[in-house]
Amino acid sequence: MKRLAIAAMGLTTALISNFAQAQSNPAYIQFQPSATKGALYKPDNGPAPKVAFLTIHRTSNFMNMIGNAELAKRGFMVLGMNPRSDNNEAIVNFEEIALDIKQGVEFLRKQNGIEKIVLIGFSGGGPSTTFYQAVAEKGVAFCQDPAKLTRCPDSLAGLPKADAMLLLDAHPGNTVNGLRSLDPSVVDEDDPTKTDDSLNPFDVKNGYNPSGQSVYTQEFMDRYFKAQAARMNRLIDKALALRADIKAGKGKFTDDAPFIVYRNRARLSDFSMSIHPGTVEPRKLIKNDGTISTEVIRSVRVPTESARLNRTLSNGTMFLTVTSFLSANALRAKDSITDIDWCSANNSTPCALKQISVPILVTAMGGHYFIRDNEIHYEIAASKDKDYVVIEGAVHGQTPCEPCSKITGVSYSNATKNLYDYVAKWTNERFK
Repeated sequence: MKRLAIAAMGLTTALISNFAQAQSNPAYIQFQPSATKGALYKPDNGPAPKVAFLTIHRTSNFMNMIGNAELAKRGFMVLGMNPRSDNNEAIVNFEEIALDIKQGVEFLRKQNGIEKIVLIGFSGGGPSTTFYQAVAEKGVAFCQDPAKLTRCPDSLAGLPKADAMLLLDAHPGNTVNGLRSLDPSVVDEDDPTKTDDSLNPFDVKNGYNPSGQSVYTQEFMDRYFKAQAARMNRLIDKALALRADIKAGKGKFTDDAPFIVYRNRARLSDFSMSIHPGTVEPRKLIKNDGTISTEVIRSVRVPTESARLNRTLSNGTMFLTVTSFLSANALRAKDSITDIDWCSANNSTPCALKQISVPILVTAMGGHYFIRDNEIHYEIAASKDKDYVVIEGAVHGQTPCEPCSKITGVSYSNATKNLYDYVAKWTNERFK
């Protein structure tokens, strides 16, 4: 108990320290279940805000997400939330996160002066918030489709709608990230040391470069992406069989079962510009000096060290349950890039965006690998009022990419300011 108390006190101190740097007095908000909580940010001065933003993720701490303070400084109210599955992927039941978002929306509607609410989908918050809004607009029929691997409960009926959406380098789904991160060379899920060397992405014979950008042939990539989909489908079939056994009373447990996925740090776009190098069409790019050009945009990202992590227990292995795998980490595909069954899962940003009609601003970070994914989000969104912009030289966390600058010789020092100045302008043009 003493150790827990010390750990909790340390966490509280860290949060207070982060908040103090970000804003003078954010308020802690407790929701139910008790793991669901939030931090409410308001402008330190100026007129009372009329627009409130809500940001949340599947598992991450968004109480101190960078945008909370940035938007508060620009005159908005922001509620940064942590969901019921805070910091615990194994207990995720994806559809239930919508109930946490519902509490946040209802809370913000009750705040004095608030007239409009904007949902922020940052990174993995993208599939969470777009799922919520799709169900709010279309009802539970959307998330109870028999074709989906998991379905939402009836308790999601009647969700209050938000008025707009902001996607901040949102990914297409934890499901898609998981699919594209699978090492397809694994041929035995019980023994990941059994591999097909012809699909090993970390073999120099296949195009891997341990000290820079890797370059793979189109033939290798075609085989690789199809093999990733095949491995995902095998994992899904295994999980569905376990779920059926549990329902039939044949499982080792009565409620769920452990589900481990080995070697999941093999996303080619992490270490190769061959995959999703940037936009397909000319798009708006906010340059460091604040000017906006329209051009075919290329990411300035640098390679990561996935090879070192792929075979580790701590970074290359997912410790899940059958429920958390099927609800938040799985979807059907024939090819991990070009042939994905987007609506086989509820955790799917593209599937949800087809149902959403409110204004939407889609942004991508120019120092990351989600530029093309977010271009797809923009293209596929049903909203008539939609915009897409890329922030030059920003990393996924919305700050300047210093390693990128060392390679390009270009400063990206204003990346965060440029992003949130644009967000504020876009919002004020619609809701002030």
